[in-house]
Amino acid sequence: MYYYPLQPPFFLLFIGFFIALTSGLALSGTLKLIVQQWSKDSSENTQPRSSLKQLFVPFIGITGGVCLFLSSGLEIFGFPSPLALGVGLPLSLLTCLLVWLQLGSLLDFVKRQGMQSLDLDSWS
Repeated sequence: MYYYPLQPPFFLLFIGFFIALTSGLALSGTLKLIVQQWSKDSSENTQPRSSLKQLFVPFIGITGGVCLFLSSGLEIFGFPSPLALGVGLPLSLLTCLLVWLQLGSLLDFVKRQGMQSLDLDSWS
């Protein structure tokens, strides 16, 4: 027996994509402002951890949007609602947690070594 939803959550899929996209744009703008502030204020008293606090709200928006998008997509492809949420929520939370940890370590590295340390084109 197959499960076919009578009303697939296409609207929630688009809303989740829109939330993740707009939060990603906000995160990008905030990150650019933080890096510009670092180049203007070259003192050592600014901490990368305080920069992460500024990035937290847009990143939570990305996480919520991705979770909604993934769960709705699984529901459209035939997963029941509790199972779609049970798969989508841990998968998106784990992925976003790993990205958050990587972003924090990358900001620490850039603060210590400078922006030139990320120039990957010079290695080839």
